[in-house]
Amino acid sequence: MLLSSKGKHRRPSKAVRIATLAGVTGAAVAVPLMGATGASAASVETWDAVAQCESGGNWSINTGNGYYGGLQFSQSSWAAAGGTQYAARADLASKDQQIAAAEKLLDLQGPGAWACAGAGGLTNDGVDPGVDTGSEKNGDTAPQAAPEREAEQPATRSEKRTAPKETVTTPTGGKVEKGDGEYKVKAGDTLSKIAGAEKVKGGWEKLFKLNDDIVDEADLIFPGQQLHLK
Repeated sequence: MLLSSKGKHRRPSKAVRIATLAGVTGAAVAVPLMGATGASAASVETWDAVAQCESGGNWSINTGNGYYGGLQFSQSSWAAAGGTQYAARADLASKDQQIAAAEKLLDLQGPGAWACAGAGGLTNDGVDPGVDTGSEKNGDTAPQAAPEREAEQPATRSEKRTAPKETVTTPTGGKVEKGDGEYKVKAGDTLSKIAGAEKVKGGWEKLFKLNDDIVDEADLIFPGQQLHLK
């Protein structure tokens, strides 16, 4: 667990106490307060070991005890180390972002900032963890991509046809549209019979749907009409 003004182990560093009193939200002010002249660093493997001891390796943990994330930052330590540029709390930041803030806190306070420094073998070993903190603060709204156009529904065959509307005469003397399909209806034909003979996938229902522009009722087709089979 990180040692802070609310910690049980020892008083926080002067930098964190001053930064907290001043309401500092980034490391840019905290570092000069410490008068640090050299950078400290530790490998990702080392930070993983510390996190395993601090939080069981859970980088998004928030148990409500005032310490957050895999390395159990207190809110004041997270702010002093510049973590708020990534997320409001450590548990809301990515692992890489937490490590980046931990590197700054290590530079500010040294390994003693973590109660688990010994268990994790944390030292200023100078190894750059090479983490990628990303370019956006977690929780911010990312630039919205242009809204996608609503997918257009594929037009039915009847909507696609542009052929002139020729007609055929029914036995009662009426007129129905002829159509321009590849199958010409013969006397005695039904949609079911045609679908079976021509092996139309989906049967007569599919055949009816394919020709709904010229066939009003499934049981009424007339010789001379030309139906689409697919």
